[in-house]
Amino acid sequence: MRPGGSGVQTYSRELIRGLRAQLPDDVGVAARIQRDAAGELPRGVEARLRPVSHGARRLVEGWRTVRDARLVHGLDVDLPWRCDAPRVATVHDLSVFDVPWAFSRYRAAGERYAVARGVRAADALIAVSRFTADAIGERFGRPATVIHLAPAPEFAPAPPTDRADVIDRYELPDRFVLHVGTVEPRKDVGGLVEACRRLDATLVLAGAVEVEVPASSDVRFLGYVPADDLGPLYGAATVVAYPSRYEGFGLPPIEAMACGAAVVATSVGALPEIVPAGFDLVSPGDLGALTEALRAGLFDEGQRSKLVRLGAEAVGRLSRTDTAAATIEVYRGLGVAC
Repeated sequence: MRPGGSGVQTYSRELIRGLRAQLPDDVGVAARIQRDAAGELPRGVEARLRPVSHGARRLVEGWRTVRDARLVHGLDVDLPWRCDAPRVATVHDLSVFDVPWAFSRYRAAGERYAVARGVRAADALIAVSRFTADAIGERFGRPATVIHLAPAPEFAPAPPTDRADVIDRYELPDRFVLHVGTVEPRKDVGGLVEACRRLDATLVLAGAVEVEVPASSDVRFLGYVPADDLGPLYGAATVVAYPSRYEGFGLPPIEAMACGAAVVATSVGALPEIVPAGFDLVSPGDLGALTEALRAGLFDEGQRSKLVRLGAEAVGRLSRTDTAAATIEVYRGLGVAC
């Protein structure tokens, strides 16, 4: 587990919190965790610290032998080489197989090996969406239990004063399109820039930028946004856009919906499984459809209100409690008393 705001990191943090809340006190929970993330663990969870690492070194750290556990759960596929206990692995996506063009050659090769090894070594698999479960079945011939992620409790509609405060501090206009997350090839931010240009709309990018963004006169780069500002920022946006070409789940649009935002997103990952009928999703890469969906969200108050209402309905069916309870059932299915 590492600190930060990615879907995997949020899943890890919230699942550990949910497990600790639901498991009996006499069932110990320990987390092998990087030193810089130890503060994210809830009370009652033992921290087994590992060095801060990245890339290949991080993978090797995740493979270290575990000897004293009743069950080991790899929250991002990583599983120890040697372990006498049953092993569970959560698979978030198979992007390194399905969209290798979104990664460097060496990273794609290394992560393909790591994912394949984790999937084959696990006694049980959890997938964060039916989409990912189907991909696991097709590629590896193994079943996976689908357990959807849920937004963290802090993602909720912010008071108007908090929304006004982030607009003021970040010097944002009254009307803008927001994208949250790392700007990388599969997120299709280039298409989003062009759609906003056609609509003469300000685009605000919150998160790290790993690829060149097309030049535009009205794109604002916020970089890393503190967690306390993210909820109000979602709520302050006129539209939150997520035009990704590939996702295993897609947590930012779910977080945005929980904050009362109007979301325009593509039909990838878990969104088609979660959103109710009437929530129109855009086909990945369809610039014309993305532009028209953004136009409606920006300038049609009725459509914007509809998106907010349907989004709230979607996230109302997701909870950390349910995610943890379903995960415990997977443990019990392996004969682990808990």
